[in-house]
Amino acid sequence: MGSDVNFATSFRVAGILLLVIVAVFTVYANSIFLKRRSKEIGLYQLIGLSKMGVARFLIIENMLLGLGALLLGICCGALVSRLFLLILMKLLGFEGIVGIAFSATAAVQTVIVFAALIIFTSIQMTLTVYRSTLLQLFNAERQGDHPKKPKTIAAAFLALLGIALIIYGYDLSGHMVNDMLFFNMLLVLLSTILGTYLLFRVTISWLFYQFRKRKDGHLGLLNSLSLAPLMHRMKANANSLTLITVLSAMTLTMVALAYSLYFSAESDTRISLPYDFVFENKERDAKSFDAELEKAGIRFDHQPIEAVRLKGTIRDLRSKSEESTQGMLFLPAEQLQKAGMKVKVPPKGETVLYDARVNLEGRKDKEGMGFPKEIVLGKNGETKKIQLTDMVIQYVMNYNVYGAQLVTSEATVQELEKSMPGSPRYEKVRLDTYQVPSKAERAKASALYAKYVSEDDFEPNFHTQYEGALHSLGLMMFISAFLGLVFLISTGSILYFKQMTEAEQEKRSFKTLRQLGFDEKDIMKGIVRKQLFVFAIPLLIGILHSVFAVKTASILVLSDITVPTIIAMGLYALIYFVFAVLTIGYYRKIVKNAMS
Repeated sequence: MGSDVNFATSFRVAGILLLVIVAVFTVYANSIFLKRRSKEIGLYQLIGLSKMGVARFLIIENMLLGLGALLLGICCGALVSRLFLLILMKLLGFEGIVGIAFSATAAVQTVIVFAALIIFTSIQMTLTVYRSTLLQLFNAERQGDHPKKPKTIAAAFLALLGIALIIYGYDLSGHMVNDMLFFNMLLVLLSTILGTYLLFRVTISWLFYQFRKRKDGHLGLLNSLSLAPLMHRMKANANSLTLITVLSAMTLTMVALAYSLYFSAESDTRISLPYDFVFENKERDAKSFDAELEKAGIRFDHQPIEAVRLKGTIRDLRSKSEESTQGMLFLPAEQLQKAGMKVKVPPKGETVLYDARVNLEGRKDKEGMGFPKEIVLGKNGETKKIQLTDMVIQYVMNYNVYGAQLVTSEATVQELEKSMPGSPRYEKVRLDTYQVPSKAERAKASALYAKYVSEDDFEPNFHTQYEGALHSLGLMMFISAFLGLVFLISTGSILYFKQMTEAEQEKRSFKTLRQLGFDEKDIMKGIVRKQLFVFAIPLLIGILHSVFAVKTASILVLSDITVPTIIAMGLYALIYFVFAVLTIGYYRKIVKNAMS
């Protein structure tokens, strides 16, 4: 499928997104390491090295490390590329053998990208050396501001405003599908991001201060090790925590939605195409298709359905207003039951609407649509009325068959055949429906069915529609999962690096606590509580954001996506907490060294 335009475009866009993620991570991580080494850079200058000499030393080191990482990465990438290709083929439903091949083009592109990153980070190092004074370099790690008493009214207002903005964004996301969709999306993003920032910058800081005030400044060991460092760094960390939370929410939404769409591909296709094959008013073709299926030894179930199509108007009984005039397909429930559909037979003169895309069309749920309604059918100045009693969110006929699908009794259909021949766009419709139980035989039958479909006709069958959905959604799933994994590793690493820096800064405190008689177990309890906050709070808020985003986007899916969404978010959270475990392990090593 290398010549497929959609495939090529999708991978090109994914490549650009991957470059952005890698570039942001590299620059951010480099700034963290420069900050950690600021005292080292200051010492080089203190012993007589010029700024140019220090910068040259750092650039050479950066180039050697970058070159080593680049060569190792290309080798590893060449080895695991086969694994990722096998995963992609599995997602797309392709069978075949994949050999190990080295792509020189990919290697050259990778070299160019990372050469640019090495140059950029080298410039970043040079600017840091030239712009920083010795005093700034030696005091760079001593960050943190003493938690000042917040202005009560202003702090309380901003704290509540942050929560209110998030709630407003959640509420708006539930009914944003209308004529102002683009504006609503921007408003949801703006309110959620601003609310998240205020939550970290003001709300949580204000709650910390109130907690400290209630304790009269006596926090105890656990709170001193967990809450106190956060209170001192909340202002500095607000931006990074907000960024990680929002990007985590976006990544979670992308991964969960992609997996949900892929997971639901077969069920969604079956909802749209309840029959494997349908012939409309092609009785001769249906008989020929029967003969070909029997000749090929394919087991199938063929059931003809005699329906009536005509133009009608739906009217609201309460307001007597006309809602819509459209083509309507009246289907006999008794014949649908024989064809395998689970439908009820409405009383004579009544009908039920079957529509699986009511949510996708932005209409209200059926409870708010005011049933029963009235269908008015016209004939030469005369009218006939049928009561529309309910709506079921499913299809009983393939969606490509024209007309709103209205299920009624066979007696009502026969009455329409007798009384409505002169009404607008009236026609009798014979629908020959086919079900093929075996998946393997369904593929063969699909090839036979293709001969009866002209290029100008839109007559999809279940097998080809599902195969197409599997290809496009499998590609989306692969790209989303890959980018999500890269982003997850990047954000988790950034948090890990930041906590490494804080652990080094707190080493002296651990020594003091050891002198006061506290052991490693006591200190680690407080550290674990701190890491739960640092890693869990952004993740939980990000998951909450993504839940509402996925709920809004779920109108794209006809099936229930609760299970695949939970699976995707659960796997994301599991990998995310691996970094929390690594951070706690690093802290444990620092604590042991401080106490030895």
